[in-house]
Amino acid sequence: MKWTQYTLKTTTEATDMISYTLGELGVEGIEIEDNIPLTEFDKAQMFVDILPETAPDDGTATIRFYREPEENPEEFMQKVNAALDGLRSFMDIGEGLIEISETADKDWMNNWKEFFHSFRVSDRLVIKPEWEQDPAAACAGDSDIIINIDPGAAFGTGSHETTRLCILALEKYIKPGCNILDVGCGSGILSIVSIKYGASHALGIEIDEHAIPSTIDNRDINGITAEQFEIKCGNIIDDDGLQRETGFEKYDIAVANILANVIIPLSAEIGQHIKKGGLFISSGIIDTAADSVRKAISDGGFEIIDTTTLKDWYCFTARKK
Repeated sequence: MKWTQYTLKTTTEATDMISYTLGELGVEGIEIEDNIPLTEFDKAQMFVDILPETAPDDGTATIRFYREPEENPEEFMQKVNAALDGLRSFMDIGEGLIEISETADKDWMNNWKEFFHSFRVSDRLVIKPEWEQDPAAACAGDSDIIINIDPGAAFGTGSHETTRLCILALEKYIKPGCNILDVGCGSGILSIVSIKYGASHALGIEIDEHAIPSTIDNRDINGITAEQFEIKCGNIIDDDGLQRETGFEKYDIAVANILANVIIPLSAEIGQHIKKGGLFISSGIIDTAADSVRKAISDGGFEIIDTTTLKDWYCFTARKK
């Protein structure tokens, strides 16, 4: 089968954020080409005698990703360009221009799986690809909680820094029997982790209807029932009907691993669903947007009680006043 190849010219600084953003738009795998020198650790992992020479790092990078041929590619491109315009307000994304071409036959949608292996998130939790038979390399003992994940058309393998930050925050603050609201649930990984950590119920809300089947599959392969983990499709920020369906002042913890420019308006809305004294955990926040998000959370009636970081990413845990 032939695939449509999208080639995006950008900066090395922006590759991580753009990759995350593309994932939010349903892109399952990308290739990044840059000239950043390998670290000594990287070199030690490569079983070759002579490493190839690379051009000097000029701060530019190329991102390639692939999609099935679409009847209306203009609609997808509008979403991508709108997202890139949003990123420009936070960082230098370089040219930000996209070239479109057709590839030769290749299973681009599944080849990325060979690079996704089991990994440890914390002392308690291991993420395992559903198709991997033996996660022994990542597991230390029988007491590990193992989460099986197949992202499919949804964002969220658990390997991204923002997902790790949210998982670690949930591990710290979840209490047995609590009720979780997961906004932008993607693959469902945060809701699944919450149930495994002792939450009695999670409601996942996802704006992308194409991600829902993957979310349901991940729920099922982890032995979680539909009563424990409910899933709704829609935009909770501006859908009054969905807000009513979600319920008011009923959740002990709301978690959102989205993008900064979504968390900012969400911060003004999410409080009405959280119990007094409940928590709002948010990530997907690049360092250049952290101050703006911090202010939005505070303006939304929350007190930030915990701030954690990994690389350039922030996670805020805030308590409803």
